Amino acid sequence: MNDEYSIRELSAEQFEPPFARHVGAVFGGVHDYSLDDLLDDAERAQVERLGRRLGSPWTLRLGAFDHEDRFVGWTWGRQESRHAFYMINSGVLAEHRRRGVYTALIDRCVAAAFDQGFQLVYSRHCATNNAVIIPKLKAGFVISTMEIDDRHGVLVHLRRYANTDRHRIMDYRSGQRGPDERIRNLFGL
Repeated sequence: MNDEYSIRELSAEQFEPPFARHVGAVFGGVHDYSLDDLLDDAERAQVERLGRRLGSPWTLRLGAFDHEDRFVGWTWGRQESRHAFYMINSGVLAEHRRRGVYTALIDRCVAAAFDQGFQLVYSRHCATNNAVIIPKLKAGFVISTMEIDDRHGVLVHLRRYANTDRHRIMDYRSGQRGPDERIRNLFGL
């Protein structure tokens, strides 16, 4: 990413208005739905009650801005467990793509999550969304799961590990590499 763009961490109050204004431009043609649209009032109340039980997971909201301080992209996610951070949604407005903005958002998000102590950053993407999958693979993510989801269709899960041994173990588990000395010792081979 060049000096034409900057990335800043935003509060929920700073993030929500520009996100709401631009998310349709990035995802307008996607055929998914909101679970809330299916639920009746009682079910929505139950879901809200269950959500309150989860406490206050760490959340990260990043905004990308051009040199005129216009919001041009984002990524946001939250703590999923004591060791996993879920990158929930990212987008870059069409006229700002292929300029390194998405890669910079990935790098900043992963660095922030690892700085917090998370051992794993993961995301889920439409299986044919190469514009997102390829930069994530280049950033050190690996494919870990395929999923068929009622809301989003066929998804690929990508993971990035803080611990390089875990990445090598994924290569071993997938058949990409044989076990090295560390893996042999770890698995008692």
